[in-house]
Amino acid sequence: MEQLKTGIIGCGKVGDFHAKAYANLPNSAFTAVCDANRDRAEAFAARYGVKAYTDVEQMCRQEHLDVVSVCTPHPLHANPAVTAANCGCNVLVEKPLASSLADCDAIIEAQDRNGVTVGTMVQRRFYRPCMRIHQAIEDGKLGRPVLGMVTMLGWRDEAYYNSDPWRGTWDGEGGGVLVNQAPHQLDLLLWYMGEVDEVYGVWKNLNHPYIEVEDTAVAVVKFKNGGVGNIVVSNSQNPALYGKVHIFGENGAAAGVQTDGGAMFIAGMSSITEPPVNDLWTVPGEAEMLDAWKKADSDFFNSVDSMYYYHNEQIKDFLNAVQTGTKPLVDAREGRRTVELFTAIYRSTKDNCVVKFPLK
Repeated sequence: MEQLKTGIIGCGKVGDFHAKAYANLPNSAFTAVCDANRDRAEAFAARYGVKAYTDVEQMCRQEHLDVVSVCTPHPLHANPAVTAANCGCNVLVEKPLASSLADCDAIIEAQDRNGVTVGTMVQRRFYRPCMRIHQAIEDGKLGRPVLGMVTMLGWRDEAYYNSDPWRGTWDGEGGGVLVNQAPHQLDLLLWYMGEVDEVYGVWKNLNHPYIEVEDTAVAVVKFKNGGVGNIVVSNSQNPALYGKVHIFGENGAAAGVQTDGGAMFIAGMSSITEPPVNDLWTVPGEAEMLDAWKKADSDFFNSVDSMYYYHNEQIKDFLNAVQTGTKPLVDAREGRRTVELFTAIYRSTKDNCVVKFPLK
């Protein structure tokens, strides 16, 4: 099998998830890593037996890389992604694609100008229960999706925000729960419900006075297909509870997934405590299958290294797309949609008004 030369930009906690995939996938020749901190880059490189760099362009050109992952903090995604694309590299960016629409558009422009592929990492799409919902919608089992609901209630303590200096700040993180914890559920909502027409939203900091950003946000969404949605996401509920996405169809059938349960997952700091499962399924003729699906999906989830498996699945999908010249499951324009959604909630709060799409 022909191999793609792969590398990583950003040697923090989430970089290990990408590195393990690049080191193990048969069509990847994991070659180099880059970080602004030389000591961190060299320590990371030593663990995987690859070369260390502190300059993105130098790494991409000197090593003739085909694919790089961008694993830097959110506001720092655009510059390395654009630099890598300008070097002819295909780029997989950790979620969210960026923390601003301007950065998203710079990444997409670099992709189009250089004829490369850019993707966004939202590995929960690869959960079996999440894919089952999308397939049911594609097969018309719910009719037109008319109501979508996101509920993500979790907890982040002061130690979490102190674990990295960029956490909890506008400059370092680009936002709070909307930017860091909720993008997976927001992505699923958009994947299931389609294009957004308008949003009214409110964000608050309810009980984290030591951070700058929001710990809670709610929103009402109108979709272009005539459906509506509701978003409630929070890091202010102690103990952590769950993340859920529920979709209701015009024929009265419903399908839902609990993507996260128990303690909220923190990359490099904690493990996933409960398997993702379909927690709602009223499709005619299939409702009685819910218990069997829960058991099968839980057994599978517990049989793999769930900390890495789903990153591996999306990276595998991305590498295959690069090799075959096809579209990955989640490309840059898909990733931009999530950024547009949380940007609309921020703007709606600031101006106390409904925000129409597309955003200007």
